[in-house]
Order: sequence, then structure tokens, then C-alpha cells
Amino acid sequence: MQRKAYVSGVAALLAALLAGCTGSSDDGGTTDDSNPGDAGTATAAAQPGKYTSLPEPCGAVRRGTLDAMLPGIKQVADPDQREKAYAGEATLTYNTDRKVGCNWKVQGAQATDHLLVDFERVVSYDNAVSDDNQAEQLFATKETAADLPEPTASESTGTVGAAGSTGGEDTAAPSADPSASPSSPSSSASTSPSSSSTSSPSASDTATPIDLQPRVLSDLGDEAFLDDELSSSGSTAKQRTVTVAFRTSNVIVTIEYMEQPTTVGIVPDSEEMQDRARKLASQLADSLAG
Repeated sequence: MQRKAYVSGVAALLAALLAGCTGSSDDGGTTDDSNPGDAGTATAAAQPGKYTSLPEPCGAVRRGTLDAMLPGIKQVADPDQREKAYAGEATLTYNTDRKVGCNWKVQGAQATDHLLVDFERVVSYDNAVSDDNQAEQLFATKETAADLPEPTASESTGTVGAAGSTGGEDTAAPSADPSASPSSPSSSASTSPSSSSTSSPSASDTATPIDLQPRVLSDLGDEAFLDDELSSSGSTAKQRTVTVAFRTSNVIVTIEYMEQPTTVGIVPDSEEMQDRARKLASQLADSLAG
């Protein structure tokens, strides 16, 4: 009988100790069931982007803008074909809520012009990253891929990489002439046939005016850049491609404007093409803002 009493007493003591450990919460400590971090992560969910849809791309460009950027469009004799040229052709996409685009290509008497407009709506699937931040990261990758020159003067090339630097000290243009002449022995023979153009092909490649260099743009959307490339092929007419890309909130817009003259030796005018592309970009930015 004494053995039973001893066992019962030990069991009662253990039960009391367990009850005291699990039930005590008035000492200021937290129990295992509490998760103070859950509330913090729930309130830290990133905000969605401003845009939940995209415009109809082939209707986003005004007819007057197409007349300016695609001069050959008015030369299309057949009315049905001309209307088809104005309508453009939608790019292939599998989700029109996320990515849409439109192509226009017109062959005129002086040149063949090609215009591409692309809209991309960025959506983040990470609760800790907002749509805007995701779009910002994607745009940074796009800008890096464009490989824009540094916005500093280079005496070796005589050019300045970006118009964003102060224009007062951009005096590299005179040094472009000495660097152009010895590097291309045949340049003196090739300048006279193309004197009606903006400059000879060799000079155009190495001495692009400072304010026409590929550069970051500060007056378009939340961030933007412009790229300008001239093909290096010598056997055919040179093709110039001007790209303007900008981001507004969680939408990235890309414009690619290409021109290839029908005559070998004629160089597409950089300033004119950049001006047209930037005007279109401003129109699209305004339409998104509205």
C-alpha cells in the first residue's frame, strides 16, 4: 500500500509541473503558438502597378505621325494597300494583357522605313516586390543591354557618349577630324560622292554630334533612353535604327524606327529620325498618362 501511495504522489507532482510550464504566460514571455512575424509580412505586401491593361497598339499611333515616319506610305497607289499600310500588323503575342505590339513597313521611292511599337505591362509575383520595382529592374536590364556610351568626353574618339552631360565642356568635336582621316585612307575618295548627305559614311560613324549620341533621356516617363545605330555594311545602303524606350509606372514602351535608303552611299539622317521617334514617344507617354 505504501508503494502505491508513492507512485500516485510522483504522478501528481509531474502533472502540476507540466501545468505550470504550459499555462504560465504572465511572466511576459511569448508562447510557441505566437508568430509575431506573420502580421509584419502581411502588411508589407507591395502595391500593384498603376496599369492593369494595355492600349490597342496598331491604333496608338496617329495617322499624321505615320505620314512623317513612313514617307512612302502616301506613295502607295492602291487605296486598299495604302489603308492596309496605315493599319499596320499586330505582333504575335499570347497574352494581350501583358504584351502587345504593332509593325509598319513601307517601301518608298527614296527609302524603306520600318516602325515597331511595343508595350509591356510588368506584373510582380513576389509580394515583397511591387510591380513598379519589378518594371524598374527590367528596364535597367534593357538599358544595360543597349550598351549606351558613358556620358564623358573621350579624346581618343572625339565624341561624347551622352547628351546628359553639360554641353559647355563638350568640345570633343574638333578632335574627331584628325582621328577620322588617318583611320580610313579611302575616306577622301569616298566623301565627294556622298557630299549631298549629312556627311560621309566614315565621318558619320566616328563623329556623331554630341547631342545625337545614344543617351539617357530625362524628359520622358519615369525613365528613358535613346539608342542610335548605323549598320556597317559597305556593299549595301546603310540602315539606321533609332530606338527610344521609356517606362511609366509598370509599363515599358519601346519604339524601334529603321530606315534604309534605296541608294548606296546615302546615310539616313540621325537628327531627323531621332526627332520623329522622340515625338512619337512623347505622344504615347501622354496617352498613357491620360
